[in-house]
Amino acid sequence: MDLWVTEKQTEIMAISYKVKKTLHSEKTEFQELAVVETEQFGRMLLLDGIIQTTIGEEFVYHEMMAHVPLNTHPNPKKVLVIGGGDGGVIREVVKHPAVEQAVLCEIDRRVVEVSRKYLPEISCGLDDPKVTVLYADGIKHVKENPNTYDVIIVDSTDPIGPAEALFTEDFYHSVAGALTKDGIMVAQTESPFVTPDLVLSCYKRISSALPLTKVYLAHVPVYPTGMWSITMGSKTYDPEKVDKTKISSYPTRYYTPEIHYAAFALPKFVQDLLNEKAK
Repeated sequence: MDLWVTEKQTEIMAISYKVKKTLHSEKTEFQELAVVETEQFGRMLLLDGIIQTTIGEEFVYHEMMAHVPLNTHPNPKKVLVIGGGDGGVIREVVKHPAVEQAVLCEIDRRVVEVSRKYLPEISCGLDDPKVTVLYADGIKHVKENPNTYDVIIVDSTDPIGPAEALFTEDFYHSVAGALTKDGIMVAQTESPFVTPDLVLSCYKRISSALPLTKVYLAHVPVYPTGMWSITMGSKTYDPEKVDKTKISSYPTRYYTPEIHYAAFALPKFVQDLLNEKAK
């Protein structure tokens, strides 16, 4: 018998992967959590039936969430990751030589524990001595820690359930307050094809909190359409004006200095979407 996992992405769109077996399934305090072994991309983490990451292609998303802001800021000593309990973004953050402290703030302890067991290739950075793991509400954490972080990375799930409040204007203003005077934030902001209204609303909301806001793209195979947007808000530094010779060198599989700049070269339909901000 064939087994498939199907993510219903919208009312009219779904994506399926053939599954070898289910490795883990439980209902946590916050959500349904599962790990399955897929034929195409290996082990896959799902939350509330929504694909979060897989062993086969996770490096694209995690590298682009981490290295673009870290190489835009000239001295990112203290970094906060909100969400991201699988540990992939943290794994990339600690590669950066300037980072002295990386804080993971994850509301659901079980995501971290299950990822450590079933996704060790992704979660391995959680054991780095630079890392502090907090099991806490990221919204509350940024409100209680003003002027603290050089870079804040919002590695949230889709804007439903526990993550819904991580897409609000109030939250982005709280993040801006938790940044140092020249701080940078990035947030995953979904697909320009499937959820263009969300991409635009996040762009507007982040723009209201931080003076320099730009969208860049990564190509993540397991996310809707593969084209994924990430939005950066910066108090000072422009990611497109980074000195290429000062981009730190460390092992990556997707991110390069050339990709850093190219990611901001948006297709016209995405440019047109963001131009709606002025209307």
